[in-house]
Parts: sequence; structure tokens; C-alpha cells
Amino acid sequence: MATRVSPPRELEVRDLMTDKVFTLKTTDTLEELYELMDEKHVRHVPIVDREGDLVGLVTHRDLSRSALGPQEGLPLNVQEEILRRRKVREIMATEVDTIEPDEPLEVAAEMLLENKIGCVPVVEGEHLVGILTEADFVRFYLERAGGRR
Repeated sequence: MATRVSPPRELEVRDLMTDKVFTLKTTDTLEELYELMDEKHVRHVPIVDREGDLVGLVTHRDLSRSALGPQEGLPLNVQEEILRRRKVREIMATEVDTIEPDEPLEVAAEMLLENKIGCVPVVEGEHLVGILTEADFVRFYLERAGGRR
């Protein structure tokens, strides 16, 4: 009796995405955002509402560009006070490209390349379930390349 070999399954977003995502709320401060990015070594922070639905995204670049703006030359204690007073909602992007977890990985890769973005939040409907970053693709490649040696 011949053994039937099924073709390999096409990789989906869920296969590479990070499902333990560090998030913030619109009312969190830029100081909290900065601390989260620094402590957890992340460059992309999805912004969610109480139900966990995606409402925005802040990248490290967004924070660098708009957190202090023209006040960069102020004393450090004044800069810190500004970060404590300003809210994430002031700098977050609200028009965010998203993808579903069951989409082919190729679709996500094309989104990242064509839109020149570093991440894409993964949602089911509006609910955030993960994030897929350029680093996830690099890690995947290195794991596969390492397996060939």
C-alpha cells in the first residue's frame, strides 16, 4: 500500500507572528511608551482600547520625531515633564495596515516591502492577536538557514 504524502502547508502569518504583544492605551503617557520600548527592546507598540481592539500604532520613529519636537534643547527635567504630560494618542498613527492570522506569509511580506513598514499588527476583526515584524522574518530565515548546515 502506497503512503500518500500531502503537500507541505503554506506558511501563514500565525506561524511567524509574536502573540505576546506589549501594548498601551491612548491615555498612557509618552514617558510610559518610552520606558516600555526601552525595557522590552521593542520598536513598535500597538495601541488598544479596553476590549483589546486595535486603535493605533506607535513606532520608535514616531516617538523620536514627535515626542519633544522643538523642545529637544530644554533641560532634561523639563523634557521628562513634557513626556509625562503628553499622551500616546497625540502621536499614534490611526490608519494602520493590519493582517489576519490565517493570511499567507507571502501577503504579509509583500505588505512590509511595498509599504516600507517595519511591522504589521495581526487582528481577528478589530481584536489584536499578535504582531509580525521584520525581525520575525529575519529570525525565521536564520532558523531555516541554520537547519541546512
